[in-house]
Amino acid sequence: MILIFKRISILLLLVVNWGLVFAQDQDSTSINYPDSIQKPVLFFNDTLFFIANKIGPFTPSERAQNFSNKLDLLLETEVFDTTLLSTTQDDIAIEIWHGEMILGSVTKEDASYFEKDQSVLAQEYLEAIKESYRRNHEDRSLIQIITRTGMLIGVILVVVLLVYLINKGINKTIDFILSKWHKYFKGIKIKDFELLSAEREESLLKSLMRIVKIILIIILLYLTLPIIFSIFPATKNLAGLLLGYITNPLKSIINSFLQYIPYMFMIIVVVVITYYIGQFVNFISGEIGRGNLSIPGFYPEWAKPTFNLIKIIIYAFAFIVIFPYLPGSDSPAFQGVSVFLGLLISLGSSSAISNIIAGLVIIYMRAFKIGDRVKIGDTTGDVIEKTMLVTRLRTIKNEEVTIPNSAILNGNTINYTVEENSSGLILHSTVTIGYDVPWRKVHELLIGAALKVDTIIKEPKPFVLQTSLNDFYVSYQINAYTIETKKAAKSYSDLHASIQDAFTEAGVEIMSPHYRANREGNDLTIPPKYIPEETPPTEPTTPPAPSNPENMEIKPSDAGEEPEDSTYS
Repeated sequence: MILIFKRISILLLLVVNWGLVFAQDQDSTSINYPDSIQKPVLFFNDTLFFIANKIGPFTPSERAQNFSNKLDLLLETEVFDTTLLSTTQDDIAIEIWHGEMILGSVTKEDASYFEKDQSVLAQEYLEAIKESYRRNHEDRSLIQIITRTGMLIGVILVVVLLVYLINKGINKTIDFILSKWHKYFKGIKIKDFELLSAEREESLLKSLMRIVKIILIIILLYLTLPIIFSIFPATKNLAGLLLGYITNPLKSIINSFLQYIPYMFMIIVVVVITYYIGQFVNFISGEIGRGNLSIPGFYPEWAKPTFNLIKIIIYAFAFIVIFPYLPGSDSPAFQGVSVFLGLLISLGSSSAISNIIAGLVIIYMRAFKIGDRVKIGDTTGDVIEKTMLVTRLRTIKNEEVTIPNSAILNGNTINYTVEENSSGLILHSTVTIGYDVPWRKVHELLIGAALKVDTIIKEPKPFVLQTSLNDFYVSYQINAYTIETKKAAKSYSDLHASIQDAFTEAGVEIMSPHYRANREGNDLTIPPKYIPEETPPTEPTTPPAPSNPENMEIKPSDAGEEPEDSTYS
């Protein structure tokens, strides 16, 4: 409406000017410039004055429009103050100022066009601005106050309505969910432990929906404040500040995301290439591990750990390539956190690193493989798992023992299975026999006992070693081959039982451990059923009685006394 009124005023002024021109004398010497180039400067609904000359590249129309726009800007921001209007003069023009803003200029050509003094014309411009402001300001202020008050009331009513709708909507949503899907609220259980009952689950849903409702209302109220503050010019800056707390981070995030898109594509390309290289490495590792692909000097059990190392190197290289493109990678905070994490890992993983290195060394040493019967330290069992950190054994008592790889590398490891497919494992046991038994007979008994054990092979043939000549006995070591290394405990038990049977049947005492026995008669330390029955002694013939001419009494001789106890070792 104001714009239409301004245009009508300008049209009327142009008509009046044309009428004056038509009524003037036709003497061309009395007019320096054509009246058609005069452009009005408007303020409120008033035409303050006209500008008819250009300055540099600015036409009269542009000069008048700039003057009007600056006055309107001061009026809209409500910072217009007539006491701030002033003028300054230089060699070219007189500048009209409002505080620190230049409103326009009055040149010598402008003064010559209107046949007035330059300073007088500038003063007339100032008075016209002040007079128009005094005449229109009060009416405009009242209208603005009424308008802004109405806008404030409207905003408050809309906000109250939205809060009411949010409150009702959330409550209706809760009732709808509980009525529609009530059967799905059965509680949460972990095995036999009830983490949440059905009633608590419903209560939790209500609490979450209420939290959502409160968050929505807070966001609505926060967004309402900038709208309310923007209604009044005095609080417009505060409105922009409050709104900036939301819009500025959003703009920053959006701009950062848009700028990061090329880097994101770079990261995606590197990740995809690394993934397919890893898949190819896995394929080659599997083929070598299954024996489908062979490399001279490269054992199948090396495939998995070797290609795991290769993948670690590939992933590390990919991370190095990606790192500069990560968001915030060049920030001091990101670098500080990286250094801190690296320090923690280096301080806390020294033993883990040593175990990893030991695990790699053990793998490439090929000391044992999965399924081998080994003895590590004091533990004997079958290898059931090999990892980069530990090795796990299952003993013959079905115990699972975990041994760190560093302990394995620093100690001795015996592998009983390594010779299973060749000549076999040698089982050995030592018995001690007295010197009274010929050694050839002992050899024969030990070898015969060994050959009776099912798990001992006939070829190579068992053999005996005489390991020591002790004070009271000789040590004989029986050595026998077996290919069933995982039955070594059972084989030893059967071997010892067979040795006992063989020596008992042969009537040979096993002096292990040696002992000292005091005994009477000829009792032996073997089971009675193996002792042969003694033949009863024949009655001696009675010798003829000696002549006893003197008829003397004969007394028993001392020759019939029992011998003293003998001591055997």
